[in-house]
Amino acid sequence: MTRKLAFCTSAAAIALLIGSPAFAADAPSDDSGDGATVETVIVTATKRDTNLQDTPVAITALGSSQIEKAQINTIADVTRFVPSFQATTQGDHGVITMTLRGVGNDSAKTEYADPEVALFVDGVYTPRAEGASALLFDLQSIEVLRGPQGTLWGRNSTVGAVNMQTVKPTLGDAYGTLNVGAGNYGRLGVRAAYNLPLSDSFAVRLAFVSEQHDGYVDFQTPKLGSVAQQQAAFLAGGGLLANFHAIDPNLFAQGGQKYSAQDQTAVRISFLWRPSDNLSWNLSYERFQDRGTPSANLMQTPRPGEKFWSTLADTKPYLKRDVDTIRSRVVWDFSDDISLTYVAGYSRFTGSSDFDQDGGVTVPTSIATGATYQEDRTNNSKYTNYSHEVTLASRGDHRVDWILGAYYAAEDNSIRFDIPIFNGTQQGTVAWQGSFIQPKETVKSKAVFGQATFNISDTLQLTGGLRYTSDRRENIGGTNNAWSYNAACPQVPLDPGTDPRDPAVNPSCFNTYQMNDGVFTGNKLTYLVRLNAKFTPDFLAYASVSTGYKSGGLQDGGTISGVPYNAETLTNYEIGTKLTLFDGRATWNSSLFYEDFKDFQFSSPVTFPGGNRGLATKNADGAKVKGFESELAAKLTPNDTLSIGLSMLKTKLGVLEAGSNDYGNLVANFGPGGLIRNGPACSVPGTACATFTGNTLPHAPSLALQVVYDHNFELGNGAELDARIASHYETSSWLSLFNDGPGDKQRSYHRTDLSFEYSPPDDKPWSLELYVKNLEDGRVRTNAGATATNIYTSQYLPPRTYGLNFKVSF
Repeated sequence: MTRKLAFCTSAAAIALLIGSPAFAADAPSDDSGDGATVETVIVTATKRDTNLQDTPVAITALGSSQIEKAQINTIADVTRFVPSFQATTQGDHGVITMTLRGVGNDSAKTEYADPEVALFVDGVYTPRAEGASALLFDLQSIEVLRGPQGTLWGRNSTVGAVNMQTVKPTLGDAYGTLNVGAGNYGRLGVRAAYNLPLSDSFAVRLAFVSEQHDGYVDFQTPKLGSVAQQQAAFLAGGGLLANFHAIDPNLFAQGGQKYSAQDQTAVRISFLWRPSDNLSWNLSYERFQDRGTPSANLMQTPRPGEKFWSTLADTKPYLKRDVDTIRSRVVWDFSDDISLTYVAGYSRFTGSSDFDQDGGVTVPTSIATGATYQEDRTNNSKYTNYSHEVTLASRGDHRVDWILGAYYAAEDNSIRFDIPIFNGTQQGTVAWQGSFIQPKETVKSKAVFGQATFNISDTLQLTGGLRYTSDRRENIGGTNNAWSYNAACPQVPLDPGTDPRDPAVNPSCFNTYQMNDGVFTGNKLTYLVRLNAKFTPDFLAYASVSTGYKSGGLQDGGTISGVPYNAETLTNYEIGTKLTLFDGRATWNSSLFYEDFKDFQFSSPVTFPGGNRGLATKNADGAKVKGFESELAAKLTPNDTLSIGLSMLKTKLGVLEAGSNDYGNLVANFGPGGLIRNGPACSVPGTACATFTGNTLPHAPSLALQVVYDHNFELGNGAELDARIASHYETSSWLSLFNDGPGDKQRSYHRTDLSFEYSPPDDKPWSLELYVKNLEDGRVRTNAGATATNIYTSQYLPPRTYGLNFKVSF
């Protein structure tokens, strides 16, 4: 009933829109100059500059003004304006992962797992999106391309790609902008940009951003029992009286930076050199710095007497990320018919973090009983990547428009990740602790590609594309190391400065249970076939079949004991329409699609037989996704703008046997003879997992609806007040492939954002904006996990926030 009602509401809105006076048959055209037409949007989805309405791809494009008005500062903010787009937070690495059309990989946060949604900035692929997606600033546009984009866009664009275009320097004029903001939770923000032409052929642009706010999550005061009660619990748990001492309250965080705090800064310097009309070079250097904190694991149902936005933290939050990026683009139109483009990029990420994985779900009854202490600590991580792409493309109008290209990308990654798990507190006894050390994990990807569009007539086009990709992944010197349970070893959390591989430490206190050395190679030919027709100048229809590909890779254990996982592929069948209505006053774009996956990849932290832990990636035999997307944009009057976005999804997982430490009840209940909750046990005896065949994919609500309405009030003498309301509704969705009951689900929700921007009379170059985000103060889960006793935790989108922004142009 909810789905039908929401769909009817959207259809009714469209019907009312078409019947409104603004869309009378004799409505004025764009030539009237009354501003009553939808803005023309230029996109680069086909690696050419084309009008959105002439581009036969399911794409949502947000321009710079939309990005600013909608307070879009992260990828998570973008999802509210794009059909079928979701973003999830992952606290232990402090990153955001993306899902499109119900498909993503929540574990695509380290060197082991790749995303299904590729992220590009100025055409440069960003395999580790920590910097690019965390803080969006000085952007010209954001394009979200839905469906496989591998033919032109390359690596890991299995279900789509996000292409961000930064604002480039311009020749001729010096100008700048400054935006200063403040809000609740101590929010302080500064955004500034300045364009400076240095000659007739050379210009530079400087952009800066700083965003800070206090953490949303307060620290709980530990409510510990009396010393006598602690002693009784300690002895009952098997402890010796000689080893007893009371819990130190200082083990719990009480001050300092809270969880879910922001402290991010970035600067970009961009150069443009245009020595002639047919040659240009854009070059930029960007520095991103993050000193905020991870999002917290919060109890879905707080303990009595505790606030929802609070946690009993026995690990203080810590996050340090630095990203240096260089991007270069050279375009040489060396004839009237052919253009050469060379795009190169280099990025280096370094980081470390500390995270309270246990979420303080239980209060310890003694130093070694009543609770679990788990610290997820990234001691150090370094991701270095670079890429080169060279393309030749036709220019002008031809019977055949074509593009040919070659691509090479490489990554050199390393990480050490420690997990101490103790009974009670960190002064208790070792439940398990390990250190995952990968000193060198490399990726090399090569590809050649081509795409051609045959202009059968002025109104009919046939497009074909091919891409051949060859991948190589190698782990050199990687080891997984775990506590040896030697009674002679002091039971203390592994120190970041201690190397468990050191002979002085290993094997007396730690043992190396897996060697991860190995090589994986794979290749794949992907294709695109598309037919599109312009039945009228304002009506485009298209049908396409395309394939997507994501490389396979190595498991923990390397080529000795590990089992490589296979490449993930899909075939996407899609039909779509793009309409321009009422002399440009409205656009209405829709697509209907069916995606058939093979070897669908799923990654999760697991417990191996014997008790040791690791990250496992498995291939389901497939998954199927079908859906409908529709976007309407309309200029009701010169002062009124309406946009509506709708998506409907139905997903089904193929055969998958899996489990996850993030769901402790799965590990506990799916052993031999255990309680079967969601399906039959695994076919491999003694494996702590179950079969999840036929489950619904996570982050895939059956219906999502976005409505944005903007009205400009003319106050006289040129003064204006721009009022904007953005409302998002979606039905319930699962948070994991396990479909593990109410705790593993985000219920249907409604979210509203408001903004009011005042511009003074006489064209004065400043404005003042008031905004409110998440007006309902809703609690929207982005992931979930559970203990063996079914206590569920989740990370959440931010609570209600509000503030003021002052903007000035000069």
